[in-house]
This record gives sequence, structure tokens and C-alpha cells, in this order.
Amino acid sequence: MNQYDTYHALLARQDAMRLRRQITAPAPAPARRPAAYGPHPGAYDGAADQRLITANLPLAGPSPELIDRLYDAMFEHHPYLRGLFPESMAFQRAHLEQALRHLVDHLHRPDELRAFCTRLGRDHRKLGVRPVHYEVFEASLAEALRGCAGAAWSPDLEQAWLRMLRFAVAAMVDGAEEALAEPPYWNAVVTGHRLCGPDLAVVHARTAEPYPYRAGQYAHLQTPLLPHAWRPCSLACAPRADGELEFHVRGGGDDVLEALVAHTGVGDPLRIGPAQGAMTVDGAPDRDVLIVASGTGWAAAKALLEELERRPRPPRTRLFLGAGTPGGLYDTPTLAAMEDRCPWLRVVPVIGRAADDHAGLAEAVARGGDWSAHLACVSGPPAMVSAAVRQLSALGVPADRIRHDPVTGADAARPRRYLHDRPAAGPAGRHAERAVRP
Repeated sequence: MNQYDTYHALLARQDAMRLRRQITAPAPAPARRPAAYGPHPGAYDGAADQRLITANLPLAGPSPELIDRLYDAMFEHHPYLRGLFPESMAFQRAHLEQALRHLVDHLHRPDELRAFCTRLGRDHRKLGVRPVHYEVFEASLAEALRGCAGAAWSPDLEQAWLRMLRFAVAAMVDGAEEALAEPPYWNAVVTGHRLCGPDLAVVHARTAEPYPYRAGQYAHLQTPLLPHAWRPCSLACAPRADGELEFHVRGGGDDVLEALVAHTGVGDPLRIGPAQGAMTVDGAPDRDVLIVASGTGWAAAKALLEELERRPRPPRTRLFLGAGTPGGLYDTPTLAAMEDRCPWLRVVPVIGRAADDHAGLAEAVARGGDWSAHLACVSGPPAMVSAAVRQLSALGVPADRIRHDPVTGADAARPRRYLHDRPAAGPAGRHAERAVRP
């Protein structure tokens, strides 16, 4: 057993002991929330902190410089922490920048932000994160902020940042505590691997223990070829009786995803993090459904369609499926078979440059009908998701009926809009648990 596995084995033993104590101890009286964990959502004026932070973004805001300073400070003062991170930090740095942007953008909705951070804390258990690590992170962030702002830094601005961070950390700790009864990750074995192109693979896997998830969710995968590095991938099937999972993985220059596409085969081990995302249709009201997908966004669409097919009376469903070229529709036999046996399903392919520039797919949806009474699900590259959500909002679909995975990856690719320059009307995404899946 290597050092990384030994560390996680010790953490698992510690979690098991804490869970045993929780089960056997008598029910305690309601405890007061520790002040160090930040305020309760109802007591936190996130909008005030948001105004102060956004007004001073030119001094110090989520940026590559801030992230570099933060990690430099953390590893300088606590060198042992470097061993918990992957060898290449590029993805991690971009992910953290996007997460901080999301915090700033959603401070005025603390209940929604707390739900996001609770899910994030549950997921971070797979990384071996403990509350003491958040304290180290806070000190490093404060040092990085002061370094970026220089002499213009103020105690009031620092306290606004720290209140935001402590609010997020409190929810993350709660999420980790609530998930003590589940594994931080599941060990799995690859049972199938099919190449659908030079940089695209359909991967089947089976876990040693039952893996709970819902159609439309995604999970982070880790290959032993690149320890510590996790990447999100869509679950491409509704839960199956045999427990087999299906993922659609596109390489695209990312080392982890490339390893899953080109250097993984049947019998190889995988680690799978807990399922995330709320782009689901189970439990949703009986409405007609609109699904907009492109690229490997088809994976989530496929899982949703399988879920709908199981209903006694599936709703009328329209699928707009975009691809830059005809070859981009990589799973056409499955799609054709599903359309043949499902009279309630209509598929509208959108192929060519109009789909490749993402806005064209959104425009095709706009021309396709009145969607204001539908439940809409959008899955694919972040730029496409952003364009489709904006279009659906403009067409009158309420924000709570537009379900999608996070679009922070799209935001990072263009100049960021904050409250002071945000358009008067626009999409209100449900949450952002990390950069949108590939």
C-alpha cells in the first residue's frame, strides 16, 4: 500500500469510528453552531459582502495571480500538503478560480450557495480533506489577497472575504459530516471500453459496492495512472439492475481524460466519486420535456431518456442534439433504436456550423416551438449551456424549470460580469458544483 492509500485508509478508519459514535451515542441536545464555522444562512448578509467584494475586484479578485499566490503560501508554510495534490496543478488552479468566482456571484443567495457548498463538502471527502485543511486554506487566501492588493488592502475587505469563505466552509463541513455513512469514493473495474473516435470513448464500469445515483447526474473519475487527479464525467445510463455504469469520455488534451480514453482497458481499476448534479427528471411534475445536448452532453441526455422510458406514461419529449459534423453524433445506433421504440420522443439533429458555434443550437431551439410550459434540461460544453439557458430564459421558461450542470467553465473563458455590470435579465443557473463536465 502506497503513502496515498495509507492516508486514505486511516481517514476511512477515523470516519468509521466517528459514525459508530454517532449511532451509539444518545441523541444530543441541539448544539450551538461553532462561530469559527461561520454564520447560518438566515443570519448572513451575503449581499452586503458581495457588494464590497465586487466593488474592489480590481484590487483583488478571483484570478490566476491570486490562485498562484494562495498555493505558493500554502505549500511554503505546509509542505506536506503538496502530497495531497496531483503532480500537475493546472486543472486544480483553474477549478479553484472558478469556484471562488461562483462564491462571489452567488453571495446574495445564501441558501442556494449553502446547498452548493454542502454538496461540495460531500464530494471533497474523496480528496482526504479535513477541517484543519480549511483553516490552512483560509490563512493562505488572506495572505494571497493582501499580496495582490498591496497597500490598498483594507481590514473591512479582508473580513468580507473571510466571512464568505467561512460561510462556505461551514456548509462543506456539514456536507462531509452528513455523508459519513457513505464511502468517500467507490472502487470500480472497467468492464467495457469502446473507442468512438480518436479522442472519445464509451467506458463501462462496475463498482464493488452499490453505487447510488440518479439519471442526469455525473461523477468524478480517477485513474491510477494519474493519482490525486479527478475529472467529471457524465453518467450515460439510468440506474441498472446489474449495477453497471456507463461514462462518455472525451480526451481533448486533458491528461486524465486522455488516459481514460487511450490508456484504459477492460480489467483496469477506477475510482468513482459520489454522484453530483441535480439535472434530473425523477420526481419532477408531469410536464412535457425539452432536452438540449451537444458533444458528450448526449451522455446525460441518454440517461434522462432511459429514466423517462421507464415511466408508465412517458411525457412528450423533444431532444435537440447538436454536433459540428455528422460524425459528431457518435452513438447514433442507440439514438435511432430509442427513437424507434419511443413514440413520445422526437429527435431534432442540429448539424454543421450552426451547432458548432453553440449559439446556433440555441437558435434552433428557439425556432422549434413554445417551451414555456416545458421542463428543460441542457447538457454539453459550457458555452453551449450558457447560450441555451439564455435563450430559454428569453423564451419565458422559468429559471426553476431550466436544469443544467454548472457553467463556470464557460464564464472563465470570457470577461467576467459581476453585479455592477450584469444585464438586467438573464439566466439564473441552479448551481455550479465545479467546472462543467467535458
